[in-house]
Amino acid sequence: MFTSDIITKCKANNRKAQMQLYKQYCNGMYCVAMRFLKNEDDAQDVVQEAFINAFQKIDQFSGDVTFGAWLKKIVVHKCLDFIKAKKDKHLELTETNLRVVEDDNWLVEDTVTLLQIKFAIAQLPTKYKCVVQLYLIEGYDHSETSNILSITESACRTRLLRGKGLLKELLKEKRYGTGS
Repeated sequence: MFTSDIITKCKANNRKAQMQLYKQYCNGMYCVAMRFLKNEDDAQDVVQEAFINAFQKIDQFSGDVTFGAWLKKIVVHKCLDFIKAKKDKHLELTETNLRVVEDDNWLVEDTVTLLQIKFAIAQLPTKYKCVVQLYLIEGYDHSETSNILSITESACRTRLLRGKGLLKELLKEKRYGTGS
């Protein structure tokens, strides 16, 4: 059965179709949540909430993007909401008048492992970590990232540039053994 047929049935509140859609996307959405939350229980909870939210608002799904992309956006929003609630504070952007220089060089030493990169990203301050993760890991562009985080594209570019700089420093510390 095609996804569009399943979605049509889900819009009619068909529980079997909802379960079929859940089974089709739950593992992928769990991976997305784990990249943000780094905790299995939290990721499972967020994915469940995202699916509940998606099924409640499935009538808003217009088909302009794939269902997976639509659902992924819901999961990302739920993860960010969870992180904000856990931190219990709002980070204010203070770099509004700074000029951003684009730097698309994301190359790292061949000796740096993917695990080291993920660990370094996890150590970034939240406002940089979210932008770096959405850009590098999830593949969102500046426009999409700024929309998801409710910040300007300029702030998004600034945070990405600064996050990238911090990430390079963290990886450099690992390489030369000066880090923990």
